[in-house]
Amino acid sequence: MSKWRRFLRVVLFSTIPIGVSWVLANSAILKVSAHGGQPSPNPAVTPGGQTATPQDPVASTESSGTSSPVSTSSSSGQNTTAQDPGPRNGPPGAGQPLSSLTAEELQFFQDGQTRFVTIDSVSGTQPGFPNGGLGPTFNSNSCGSCHSQPAIGGSSPSVNPQIAAATDYGATNSIPSFITTDGPVREARFPYVVNSNGTLSSTPDGGVHDLFTITGRLDASGCSMAQPNFSQMEELNNLIFRIPTPVFGAGLIENILDSTIYANMAANTSLKQSLGISGHPNTSGNDGTVTKFGWKAQNKSVEVFAGEAYNVEMGVTNELFTNERGLPPPSCLFNPTPEDTTNFTASGSAILSDVVAFAAFVRFLAPPTPSIQGIPGNPSAQSIAAGQAIFSQIHCDMCHTPSMQTSTSAFSPSLNNQTAALFSDLLVHNMGSGLADNVTQGAAGPDEFRTAPLWGLGQRLFFLHDGRATPSNGGLLTAIQDHSSSGSEANAVISLFQQLSNQQKQELLDFLRSL
Repeated sequence: MSKWRRFLRVVLFSTIPIGVSWVLANSAILKVSAHGGQPSPNPAVTPGGQTATPQDPVASTESSGTSSPVSTSSSSGQNTTAQDPGPRNGPPGAGQPLSSLTAEELQFFQDGQTRFVTIDSVSGTQPGFPNGGLGPTFNSNSCGSCHSQPAIGGSSPSVNPQIAAATDYGATNSIPSFITTDGPVREARFPYVVNSNGTLSSTPDGGVHDLFTITGRLDASGCSMAQPNFSQMEELNNLIFRIPTPVFGAGLIENILDSTIYANMAANTSLKQSLGISGHPNTSGNDGTVTKFGWKAQNKSVEVFAGEAYNVEMGVTNELFTNERGLPPPSCLFNPTPEDTTNFTASGSAILSDVVAFAAFVRFLAPPTPSIQGIPGNPSAQSIAAGQAIFSQIHCDMCHTPSMQTSTSAFSPSLNNQTAALFSDLLVHNMGSGLADNVTQGAAGPDEFRTAPLWGLGQRLFFLHDGRATPSNGGLLTAIQDHSSSGSEANAVISLFQQLSNQQKQELLDFLRSL
């Protein structure tokens, strides 16, 4: 066996499914790039899924400053329209703890997981739900209700839990038109402030306006608080949405050094420039370090991410976000603040506040496990391997970086020096007018979003920041196509995607559903 094949066997078997690894290591699909000796899945792929071996496209584009279009000659797959095969069937490929946690670390993971799925009431008086703090405004009543597909820690489930939460325990909320039973969990933001006369101003708002209030609930007697006027905002075109981001593998992401992110940003500079790709980190206004979490990478750490969500999505004040939002009337305030605090009289993991417990759970969540099993249509390992090669050939990997290394962690050795196969550069990029939401968060502008990590994508139902790409309108294929619009850094890559044959597009989609 040649040296490069032996090398690829070692690398690939640690990062992708065994079936795909075998195909890749024993075929001509991959060859070693001239760039630092790293494996580069960039052969010339023909529409029939066959592989030729001309000069490496990445090497040629780095020297010439132009991207290489993909051959689109006719093939047997040319007449079959490519489509998202849909979420992968079978057991969830995520939701488990890191495999090497100690017994003590596992105890904290399990405690945080239990709290993550707990339903909160207003003051703990709702029978069966002693955890208080919900409201006065909220989007749902449990972290796990929104982060549940395909397992706890994921994204929107197939049945939207916000429908039930809206009227739970006597609440009298109406359901906004953009919340549907089979649609994604959504939060609403208003990009601009509305003037007192009902016209739209140019003053930025950008904040979350919760869908529901606790008015009418049996544990909120006397509270009277109206929901936002979402119909007015729709008429003013002043309404945008965000859906839950999965948190699988978040501890690994947290443990990637800033220097690693900057080094990756500086790699393949001439190729990125030729494709119109730039991107930059979002950074903390406090210490200038890279922020990584949220749709615009606006949150610094797993704990800040958890604390903000607990306050913004459920209305629970905590040690990081100590105040109730939106100046609610006194009649709707039932608890001392912050409502979630350290439990000084407890012992063991029970000492932690909910937010710190959430962070322990999320930090110790293992990344999703890719699989070639259960993909609708049962694509072959060879087809998925061809799709992985195409992913790199059309340069999706210039933003969706296949992997980065973690550093050493004081939280757990399980996070130390790991290869995080996240498929993201953790930078924010201009995604064009079609996806722009006119909301600025930190250094992320109104048309910029973090490169969404793709691990776990195989079992997701809804895509893009607002969930616009759904199973009913093309799903993953729609999400890919919507990367292209005026000003988008992805335009050149999507142009290459559009030049693929239908069979090549299908192979790429099948590969993505294996992640």
